[in-house]
Order: sequence, then structure tokens, then C-alpha cells
Amino acid sequence: MIVTLTLNPALDKSTDVSQLVPEKKMRCSDVLIEAGGGGINVSKAVKELGGESLAVFFAGGLNGEAVTRLLKEKDIAVKAVPIKGDTRENFVVNETATARQYRFVMPGPSICKDELKTIGKTILGLPQISFLVCSGSLPPGVDASFLGQLALTAKKKGIKFIADTSGVALKKAMENGAYLIKPSLTELCSLAGKEYLEPSEIATSAKAVFRQSNCEAIIISMGPSGAMLVTKDGAKEFNAPTVKRQTTVGAGDSMVAGIVWMLEKGESLENAVQFGIACGTAATINKGTQLFKKADALKFYEWIKQNSAAIHECDKAL
Repeated sequence: MIVTLTLNPALDKSTDVSQLVPEKKMRCSDVLIEAGGGGINVSKAVKELGGESLAVFFAGGLNGEAVTRLLKEKDIAVKAVPIKGDTRENFVVNETATARQYRFVMPGPSICKDELKTIGKTILGLPQISFLVCSGSLPPGVDASFLGQLALTAKKKGIKFIADTSGVALKKAMENGAYLIKPSLTELCSLAGKEYLEPSEIATSAKAVFRQSNCEAIIISMGPSGAMLVTKDGAKEFNAPTVKRQTTVGAGDSMVAGIVWMLEKGESLENAVQFGIACGTAATINKGTQLFKKADALKFYEWIKQNSAAIHECDKAL
């Protein structure tokens, strides 16, 4: 089965205002409330696709209870690990006068060693895990080495570990045998030790990072430009359809969900990446913290497949 891990979940709220004005009362539209956080978003997206997953996450206080309830209402299997602190709350404000979006992200509660130990045992004690997806930021109190240790243990147990995070945590997962990592261009720069990459340098840097890793694949998400898949056979770039973007919230998690859903079905990495791009693109046309609709993802996937000539090999091999 697919298991998602969210170490820093959130109760996501989004609303619209005409204009953000300092020191003024701004009348908001109705608030949309969703369970959020990287792995939780992946589970929600897998459910939208018709798949099943188990969402494992920390839950504390009233917000933690709300996150758990919202997921159960969507008929998503959950394993909430209780913590002393309160689950964080994030919010998004869309300014309708300018079409700008403002995202306010809280740090989250501090996690103690015993709580971290409990969630690790919870995950590794589950039977028949095929994919373990760890997505999102680390909360205070969680050392980056935790993901590295989890990736190493998962590999020993034959579990395909997918990491979508940033910084040292992503590097540790990559070095310790994660099956797949999904850095953004910014994260690729960090892994490559560079401040900026020209478009012509992306493939070379991605392959260099891959050679230093113990991964089977690296997928670089490149926003409206699509994504790049790097394996031992080389690097391939896949274009994305052009759409009118409403938001970028949840696009990366939607992409990961599309990828893992296809891999669970036995599809190739190339097909999985293309479908992941379709899901990520579909998420950008919805406002607020909503993810994508399956019909939109399938439509974009057909476009990507029909325009497969846009796929070009960046290099034959490493």
C-alpha cells in the first residue's frame, strides 16, 4: 500500500479580500478549510484519483482533531500520532483586485524525541508498504537526519521511499537510499551547491547530483516548464501544458501523488512523470488550498502524451 508521512501537518484556511490594506478591517469571503501538509495533500490527491493510501501524521489540540476529522470525512485512512503541542494553522489570502496571493505559513509545534520515535515505529510497524512518501517541511525539534535514517531503514525493508522536502533533510534522504526524490529548481541549486542555474545547466547539474546519490531516480519539478527525470540511463525533460494559473498551492504534492499512483499501478517512470506533471498543472487552475480534479488531470495527461514530441533526451546516458 501507499503510506504518506506528514511530520508538520496543518489546518489550511483560505479566503478572498478585495484588497489588503494596513490597519483596516478587511471583509473576507467565506473561509475554505482543508486538512493540509505535504503528505496529507498527497493522500487527498491519491484519493481523488481513485486510489487508496494511509495518511500518517502528528496531531495535537483542536487543529489536530480537525485535520483528522476532515480526512476521515473524505474516506481517507488515517493514523494520527498524538503530540503535546497544537497542530499549526496556515492561511492563504487572495487579493481579488490584483489577483495576488498571500500565503502565511506557521512553523508548527516542537516535536520531542519520544514523539518522533513513536511515529517512526508506527510507520515501520505497518505491513505490506509498497511506497512511503514523506512530503513537506520538518517541524521544530526534528533533526534532518531523521529522514536519512528513515530512508535507510525503508530500503532495507524493501519499501520504496519517496522524499519531497528541502535542505539538509532532502540531502540526507538522497544519500541514504531514497528510491526517488523530487527537488524543485531551487532545491536542485542547493543540492548542486550553486546559487543559480541557467536552463542549459540544469541537466548537467541534475546528473551530477544523481551520481552523488543513492537514488534510483530524481525528478526535478520546473513549474510551468514541466519536469526533468534523471536515472542511470540519462536525463529527459517533459513539457507541461500552458494554463492560466490561479495558485501554486499543492501543485508539488499533486505532482508527487500522480507519480506514486502511476508507479503503484506498475507504470513506467516516464509515464509516471508525465502524469505527475498533469496533476500538478491541474492543481494550479484551482483557487485557494484545493488540489486538482481528476478530469482536469486526465485531460492534461492526454495533451502531454499527444505532444510527446516535446520530450527530448538531454543526454543518452550518464
